[in-house]
Amino acid sequence: MIKVAIAGATGYTAGELIRILLNHPQVEIESVLSTTSAGQSVCNIHRDLIGETDLKFTDKPVNPDVVFLCLGHGLSREFLDNTPLPEHCKIIDLGNDFRLDPDYKGKEFIYGLTDTFKEEILKAEYIANPGCFATAIQTALTPLAKAGILESEVHVTALTGSTGAGKKPGETTHFSYRDNNLSIYKLFTHQHLGEIKRTLSTLLGHEAPQINFVPMRGDFTRGIFASVYTKWNGYKGADGSLKQELEDAVELYNEYYKDSPFVFISSKGVSLKEVVNTNKILLHIELHQGYIHISSVIDNLVKGASGQAVENMNLIFGLEQTMGLKLKPSAF
Repeated sequence: MIKVAIAGATGYTAGELIRILLNHPQVEIESVLSTTSAGQSVCNIHRDLIGETDLKFTDKPVNPDVVFLCLGHGLSREFLDNTPLPEHCKIIDLGNDFRLDPDYKGKEFIYGLTDTFKEEILKAEYIANPGCFATAIQTALTPLAKAGILESEVHVTALTGSTGAGKKPGETTHFSYRDNNLSIYKLFTHQHLGEIKRTLSTLLGHEAPQINFVPMRGDFTRGIFASVYTKWNGYKGADGSLKQELEDAVELYNEYYKDSPFVFISSKGVSLKEVVNTNKILLHIELHQGYIHISSVIDNLVKGASGQAVENMNLIFGLEQTMGLKLKPSAF
């Protein structure tokens, strides 16, 4: 059994992580860390886990094989500086501390976009888990970048649920503001743009084109719906012929994701209810007047955070990538 510690365990992503790992056949949660709630029952904070666990919060790990860092952005380095961990302990950071700056005291954090960097993850000990918007948008664009045909600027409009803002309440997460409302924030400046451009540039072998990203707050709690489009000129097939039709685009995506257990290309339009509460990503592809449009939908707390973190754990410990993650959506 893999002994797991979870730091910053009172937040939304930690709650999802506990929910998933309690039902993981190869995991024992040995410590759930919170300096402010030490001694309290986990169920006092995560009310959806009533009857599921007798775990209590504590302020220090015991002897974990892996620690998940579900801390506020910028706090993971501080935690590692001040918390002794066993030499053998693996680290999976769900914050943004190591996504663009992967070096920490001789440790290299591998970017954990499982559907693109699986081979690197299999050999890793330290993982920088991708951001939620970044996961949805990169999944829509990486097949184009890998094929070397992402040449023109990219336009993205993406809506996220209120849980994407974290558990601490604020003016724009208050029910009275969020309900029956939509708003734009961090226009063209969202923090996930850095990791998106880094991945695409790596796959292209040169700097990625401009990404015009309009993030929006949705009037719902969970999920991300990303609308992504860029120019489409097709690609050369193995026989040298030009592949420009819709079926060619779909074939490109199906080939790229053929070994990805959670990415599915849908022939019909997609919606959030088909992915919420699951680790799936659904993509829908259309061609219009020289553009390729990709709809990408995920659950921001599962595939966009805790689910992908568990995928990374499974891979670095040599388990099946899907273990503990066969979750069913609630479509109605």
